[in-house]
Amino acid sequence: MGYDLHLDSSLYIYSHARAFSLHPDFDLLAAVEPDEQKQKVFIQTYKSPVYSDLDTALSQHQPDVVVIAVSTQLHAEILYAVLNKCKPKAILCEKPLSYDSDNARTMIEICQTKRVDLYVNYMRRSDPGVINIRKLIDSKDFQSPIKGVAWYSKGFIHNGSHLFNLLEYWLGAMKSFNLLGEVCLQDEDPEPDVRVEFEKGTIVFLAAWEKAFSHYEIELLSMSGRIRYEQGGALIQWQSVQDDSVFKGCKVLASQSKEISSEMSRSQWNVVHQLNKAMEGEESHLCTGSEALVTLEYMNLILK
Repeated sequence: MGYDLHLDSSLYIYSHARAFSLHPDFDLLAAVEPDEQKQKVFIQTYKSPVYSDLDTALSQHQPDVVVIAVSTQLHAEILYAVLNKCKPKAILCEKPLSYDSDNARTMIEICQTKRVDLYVNYMRRSDPGVINIRKLIDSKDFQSPIKGVAWYSKGFIHNGSHLFNLLEYWLGAMKSFNLLGEVCLQDEDPEPDVRVEFEKGTIVFLAAWEKAFSHYEIELLSMSGRIRYEQGGALIQWQSVQDDSVFKGCKVLASQSKEISSEMSRSQWNVVHQLNKAMEGEESHLCTGSEALVTLEYMNLILK
C-alpha cells in the first residue's frame, strides 16, 4: 500500500490495495501484515481488516483473488500456504515468480492441478500505450525487423525482467543471445550487457547504475521510424519517416514526435482491469505464470 499512500488517488494508482479498493468489480476483503504500525495505517485507510498471519486471514475469508506481494524468495512458500487453505479463482504474484526456473515450474503445476489461474505482475503489459505498440508491430505499421536498445538497472532478473518480458510481448520469443563484455555483479542478481535476438527484432540490453539513478528505457528502430519508451514507460513517443527538407531523395525521422498515450501513473488499476477481463473470459494482456516462466528460463540461460 505504501507506493501511493500519500498521493492523490484520482491521479495515482501504484499499489494493489488502492487498485482493488477503487475498482467497481472487486471488493478489498483484507490484508496480511505483521507490522503493527502498518496494520493501523491499512485499517484507517481502507476500512478493511488486517491480520498478522496468513492462516488467520484465510480462516476468516475465502477470497476469489489473492495477491502475493512479498520478497521473491517467499513467493513459493506463500503460494503453497494459500492453496492449502483456500481455492481462489486467481493468484496475482509479484515479479519475478522465482529466481529458480524449477521452483517456478512447480508453482505453475500446482496451480494448474488445483485449477487456479496464476498471473505475474509484469504491469507494463497492461498499459494502454504498451498494448498500442503491440498493435503497431502486429499490423506491420511498425515493420520488422526491429533493432533497439533497452536500459535497465538494479539487477537483470529483479528489474531487467520487466523489460525482457515486455520485449517478448512485443517481439516474440528469444532465438539467440550473446554477452557483451564482463558481467557486473550486484548482490545476487548479475547485470549483464547482452544482445538478444527475438523473433521480430534484436535488442541490446545495457545495465545502468542503480546507486546513481534508476533507468528503464527502450528505443526501437525500424524502417517505419522510431518508438521511444522513456521514464519507465511514463512517456512513449513515435516518430515516423519523412522526406529530408534539405537533401533531396533522403529520408529522416520526423522532427515532431507523436505521443502514444500511457497510463503508468495508474499502472495497478490497469492490471486489475486486465485481471477482471481475464476472469470474465475476455481477451487479457496479463502475463500468465507460464509466460513468466519462459521469461525466467531465457534470462537464467543468459546468466549461466
